[in-house]
Amino acid sequence: MEVLFKVIRQQHNSSAKVQTYLLQVEPGNTILDCLNRIKWEQDGTLAFRKNCRNTICGSCAMRINGRSALACKENVGSEISRLQQLAAQTSNANAIPEITIAPLGNMPVIKDLVVDMNDFWNNLEAIAPYVSTASRNVPEREFLQTPQERSRLDQTGNCIMCGACFSECNGFEVNSKFVGPHALAKAYRMVADNRDSETENRLEKYNEGTQGVWGCTRCFYCNSVCPMDVAPLDQITKIKQEILAHKQKSDSRSIRHRKVLVELVKAGGWIDERQFALQVVGNYFRDLRGLLGIAPLGLRMLAKGKFPLSFEPSEGTQQVRSLIEAIEQEGNRE
Repeated sequence: MEVLFKVIRQQHNSSAKVQTYLLQVEPGNTILDCLNRIKWEQDGTLAFRKNCRNTICGSCAMRINGRSALACKENVGSEISRLQQLAAQTSNANAIPEITIAPLGNMPVIKDLVVDMNDFWNNLEAIAPYVSTASRNVPEREFLQTPQERSRLDQTGNCIMCGACFSECNGFEVNSKFVGPHALAKAYRMVADNRDSETENRLEKYNEGTQGVWGCTRCFYCNSVCPMDVAPLDQITKIKQEILAHKQKSDSRSIRHRKVLVELVKAGGWIDERQFALQVVGNYFRDLRGLLGIAPLGLRMLAKGKFPLSFEPSEGTQQVRSLIEAIEQEGNRE
């Protein structure tokens, strides 16, 4: 079948342009197969990364029809099927199918589909992704783990550093200091490793402002595009739970935000906005600067009748409380 490939091409610090290539392909051909044919048969100047061709190295990550994916994993048939319903609704179903290929996001383009991944690697380095045993006595042979201890590392160990999650990360897009989901997924691998001797120091580092776990916007894109089911958002959540278990509400606004939210929902079934602002931003009247910072917003809300003067607990508060407590008990058992 004929497929039109629309490739977003770009030189460093220049505007992007769309170049089209028509290929006769089979449904089972991967996107990487098609890019190779374009380069070998039609345009030798097209630049893209590749290596293993077998979903191992992560080199060929790019945006395919608007989402970050591995070109060696996605094939023409699945892409066409994914777009068929939309195409039937918006255009002539008999038209030549199109597949759009673009470089990864959140990274500057070097040429065509090749991006500069320096920020990606620097952010990984920032979380110190190495098991530290410096404070322990070195054993005669090795640091042994039980199968259960090792199994905690399996999911994060599957990460191939392809950059798909970083490409889609809204947290990094709005805050360039956020280290990114790939780094924090590796960070949890260190936290979960019983051989590591720096857990407390790591949690302090990952708890710093919005550079660490609190910079995550919980948009879920990292989970949705990860080709190896690492689920970076899940790993970030696990780190948060470790931090919360070690910290008090007074330690930071991020800690208070999470703990106060749970407490208020347990108490009333939903959030009492009045208490939430006073306890989280105002730190129980200890943070006068924080309270003054939200005073203009509070006055505007009062003027427009948007400030709740009273609070009514929701129906089923006891049921909500029971659910939260059951989840907390389950987490403690783990």
